[in-house]
Formats: sequence, C-alpha cells, structure tokens
Amino acid sequence: MESGRIRIVDIADELGLSTATVSNVIHGKTKKISDETVKRVQQLLEERQYIPSMAGILLAQNDSKIIGVVINDHEKYEGHTLEDPFISASVNALAKEIGQAGKFLMLKMTDQWEEIPRFASMWNMEGMVLSGYCEQDYQKLREQMHIPLAVYDGYMESFGNLVNIEVDHFDGGVQAGRYLKSRGHSAVLCISDNNICMDRERFMGLKSEIPNAELMVVPMEQEARDIFYREHLGDIKKYSAVFAVSDYYAMDFIQFLKSAGVSVPEDISVVGFDDVRESEKFVPALTTIKQDNRQRAALAVNLLNQLRNGDCGDKNVKLPVTLIERDSVCDVKMHKK
Repeated sequence: MESGRIRIVDIADELGLSTATVSNVIHGKTKKISDETVKRVQQLLEERQYIPSMAGILLAQNDSKIIGVVINDHEKYEGHTLEDPFISASVNALAKEIGQAGKFLMLKMTDQWEEIPRFASMWNMEGMVLSGYCEQDYQKLREQMHIPLAVYDGYMESFGNLVNIEVDHFDGGVQAGRYLKSRGHSAVLCISDNNICMDRERFMGLKSEIPNAELMVVPMEQEARDIFYREHLGDIKKYSAVFAVSDYYAMDFIQFLKSAGVSVPEDISVVGFDDVRESEKFVPALTTIKQDNRQRAALAVNLLNQLRNGDCGDKNVKLPVTLIERDSVCDVKMHKK
C-alpha cells in the first residue's frame, strides 16, 4: 500500500485471491467467478474505499450506463444557464428518469459543439441528450458520433442514431391566441429574443388565431431588455395582452410592468410558455402553456434504449402542450380605462 492508496494487490492479498480475480470482479468479468467470491471482493472494495472503484468499473465495461446531458451554455443565460427555470426543470426530469432506468447522468454545459464528442468518448457514454444547439451542430455531431443521441427541439428530420423530440410549439401559440381571443383580446403583442425556430412557431400559432398580433424582438440581456422596455413603454401600453415565448420572459416582463406602474392583469394581461414551478407561485399566478418535462425525459431515455437495441421506429416525435389558466389574464372589459 502506497501513501494510503488501496491497490488491487492489497485487496487480493487480504482475501487470498489472485490479482486477476480481483481485477475481473472490478471490471465486471464475473462469468467464471463464484457469486460468493464476487460478493467478498465487492464488500472489501467498498470497505477499503477502493479508488477508482465506480469510475473504473463503469469505464471498463462495454455498457457504462452513463447518459450524458449536454446543455448549450448560450449567452442569453448570462452565465446562469442552470438557473434558468426551464433548463433546471428539464435537467431535474432527466435526472429522475435516468436514475429510475438504473443509469447515471453526467451533465455538461458548453457553447462549443466540438467539445461534445470528446466528452462522450472520455466517459464511454451509452447515449446523450442534447438541448439548445442549432441544426448544423446536430448534423456535425451525428457525423462524428456513433452513440445514440436524443435531441430536444432539433428542427430537422431525424435518422440513423439520432431522435428528435419536439413539443408542438405552433399549437401552443394557437392555444394562447384562442384563449386570449375568448377573453376579448385582439391587440396582442408577442415578445421574444428572436424570430426563428420554436419562438417563431409559437408566434405564428398565436397569429393564426389573432391575425393582428405583432412580434417585438427584445434584447437577450436582462439589463438591456429593461432599458428597451422603458424606451418602448408607450407602444407596449397599446396592447391589451402580451404572449411571452417563455415563462422567464413573461415573469421578467411582469416585474418590469410593476416597476413602471402598470398592473397585471388589470392593465395588460400576460401569458407565458413552459409552466415552470415558479409560474404558479408568481404574483399574479401566470397563465401559461405547459410542456411536460417528465414525459419528454421519459421518452428520451426510452428512445435512447431503443436506438441501442436497433428497434427504434419513429425518430421524430412531437409532444402535445396544454394551456394552464391562472390569474394573469382577465377579460378586456375588466381592464382599467
């Protein structure tokens, strides 16, 4: 034993076994070893806190049981990616589903797609869940990686070792528009930091129900966004309702309105998208479009397993969304004059 570090030879000597036997147990090669011997070795490994017990076992096996989860560390999160309510809810759901499947989650944030293949190979991963990258990045990753990949909102036709799991963003906008229309709203503003991909789909769904709806593209950075809102407050007040493309933007917008002396929903009604936990506790409780993180996480784990087994059928899945009615919307006739 050197510097207090437990070695395979130390375990073998203590049990009266060969180093080959101990090494085989560590690396999961136990077909020719009795159950009793396997148990003795595993118990002593645990008692002596053999390092790298878990890592060594996982990395040496063909089936590591590690599923990587990679989130785009986009500039819009301003260094707080995992604090974003939707991101944290998604990761939490994945952690639960991956754990229940008897596997291990390994998380990485990066805005550089080139880091992802090295991350996967370093840990001998059996699959990955990817979120927040663009179609070109996913195409490159699919060319460089051979493990199964489950993509959240990839915006592409999937084939090979990749499945694409989307929610019905357009229908979410439709549901928001239909609901606002039922409450008498026709002057509706949609706020987003872009006009592409899922945010554009949500806006177009809204516009299909409320043709006069307009889009306001706002800055990604919180401080710049607050300044932008103040500069455009006069224009904002022309609308009776706002549909924000995320709960984060919806709650941020409501906070701005409060600071500017505008009441919600008495002056302006607000609808969000995601149904994060904070939206229900927010004041006023936020009307929003719910996407089911647990359902998508369970599907991602299941589809990764199907890809590994070569029996995955539909590789492009679209999940439904549901409007959740709360307190941030009122009828137009109830608005202050």
